[in-house]
Amino acid sequence: MKKATSRTRAVTGGAVVAALALGGFGAYSAGATGKDTAAPAATVAEADAKNRDTTRSTHLTVEAATKAAQATLKAAEKENQRVSVAVVDRNGNTLVTLRGDGAGPQSYESAVKKAFTAVSWNAPTSVLAGRLTSTPNLKDIPGTLFLAGGAPVTAKGAPIAGIGVAGAPSGDLDEKFAQAGIATLTR
Repeated sequence: MKKATSRTRAVTGGAVVAALALGGFGAYSAGATGKDTAAPAATVAEADAKNRDTTRSTHLTVEAATKAAQATLKAAEKENQRVSVAVVDRNGNTLVTLRGDGAGPQSYESAVKKAFTAVSWNAPTSVLAGRLTSTPNLKDIPGTLFLAGGAPVTAKGAPIAGIGVAGAPSGDLDEKFAQAGIATLTR
């Protein structure tokens, strides 16, 4: 084993001393005031209420999304339909997807797109599909699918999630199953 030169020891020792000094300085300056800097919850809520630059929104929990997706799938199974179900949040991010036994491979992606479309416009996709006659370029928006089978989930009139169903022989059935999922959230 090679013996360290005095220069190597000096450089290494200096680096260790500098690191300890900086680490100690950070620890001392972080607690220098001796006061707890966290604001009480009431103060934060009051500040949020007065701040017009921020908003609060309601979100569907993963537990509620799962409950709705399972109820949707159950409704379809009762009618011997093989479907996929997707629940997306207000921003269109997928919370839950369930692919029923025997559902076609295209149904998974279609369900996600229908849910995204429903929450984006806060309207059932069957209604939105009707708008294509007057505004055909709507179908060109990425991630959307203007076929019946998607329904928005709302709270206080605002969309908080979307449920999409795909795989039944008609979009009307898909949408009926999506509505069954939404119904479980209001019980």
